[in-house]
Amino acid sequence: MSYSQTALDQLEHGQLDAFEKSYQQALANDSDDLLYSLAEELYSLGFSNYAKTIYTRLTKKYPDDDTIKINLAELAIDADDDDLALNYLSQVSRQSDEYVRSLMVSADLYQTQGLFDVSEQKLLEAQRIAPDEPVILFALAEFYFNTRNYRKAINLYLNLIKAGTLEMSAVNLVERLGVSYAEIGKFEQAIGYLEQIKPVHMNSDVKFELAFTYFNLKDYSKAVKAFIDLRDSDPQYSSLYPYLADAYVELKQTDNALKTIQEGISIDQFNEKIWQKAGQIATMAGEDELALTYFKKGHEIAPEDMEILSLLSDWYVTHTQFENNLKLLEPLSTDHVFDAHLAYNLARSYQETDDFKKAAHQYELAGRELRDNPDFLKHAALFYRENGRIKEERAYLKQYLELVPNDLEMASMYDEDEDY
Repeated sequence: MSYSQTALDQLEHGQLDAFEKSYQQALANDSDDLLYSLAEELYSLGFSNYAKTIYTRLTKKYPDDDTIKINLAELAIDADDDDLALNYLSQVSRQSDEYVRSLMVSADLYQTQGLFDVSEQKLLEAQRIAPDEPVILFALAEFYFNTRNYRKAINLYLNLIKAGTLEMSAVNLVERLGVSYAEIGKFEQAIGYLEQIKPVHMNSDVKFELAFTYFNLKDYSKAVKAFIDLRDSDPQYSSLYPYLADAYVELKQTDNALKTIQEGISIDQFNEKIWQKAGQIATMAGEDELALTYFKKGHEIAPEDMEILSLLSDWYVTHTQFENNLKLLEPLSTDHVFDAHLAYNLARSYQETDDFKKAAHQYELAGRELRDNPDFLKHAALFYRENGRIKEERAYLKQYLELVPNDLEMASMYDEDEDY
């Protein structure tokens, strides 16, 4: 038995002192081929420094061996020494048999640096040299998948699957294809692939994609079942709870929806969107005070979130808490942050608290964007009528009646002022 093999056996049995001695004996006595194999094994086992010592010795002896240079480049990348890695890779010429491999390693390096365009160009160059090489097609597909360019990834995964490659580097290509289709909204195609994956091979992300795809196909019963399966296997996967709750809503199971979103809150208390969804579902369930609590908590976590702010403001207006709405929105108005819907809510609040000048200003702001909103047009018309501004009243009434011609009361009001 060679010293190299003895060293590996000792390492396998945890005999580190004996390994160190055999390793030194291998360096002194074993052939270069044995040392190269030893370096490969040590690298795969995570003993990079020992592998580096061997490769460094071998590259001095074989300065034209590009395989060793690339191995040293990979070791340098692992050690976060990108400059050294690039130095080794730059020594591999286009004429080398190892040039394609050097391109692949370079692509990985540039991707870790965030230089995605350069990484893509390296992979495309490798593909031009070896267009049918599965490893290159897979690397390019994974690049596009990880950079969310799913359409390009789909074509590459399809080519690999058609050629009979269903798995590579422990990655299930059928799963990747299904997820990619789901990400671009092609749910019919996605489900055909996702349903092929055996449950034992499904991780949490894929389970979510399967459930999410059922949801988007409006197959809410299957969506509920799939989301529950994910919840049971990984209850900390907080993204599932709003969708599971929505699926229950679609199935008219509001109580289950509220219970589910409350479970989500217990898992992720700092996700404002879960609080927002909880407020919306509590409203559906007729739990108005609970909805207010949830909206306020979401706003507290994310005060800049305009959607939650709007829902909280709507709650105050709907429940005639106009003073609270002014306290909520007036700081926003002071900072000149404009939103047509919030301006409308401000207008109603000022109107109900008898500040007609400010109400008129907010109605004017809201009217820039809400001319197709019947509710706004009706309230604006009534506001201007109340303040004796018949011209503005008739303008808003006219637009309102174009949208709601069957409102006889408002039509009669419009006719009353026809001689103005």
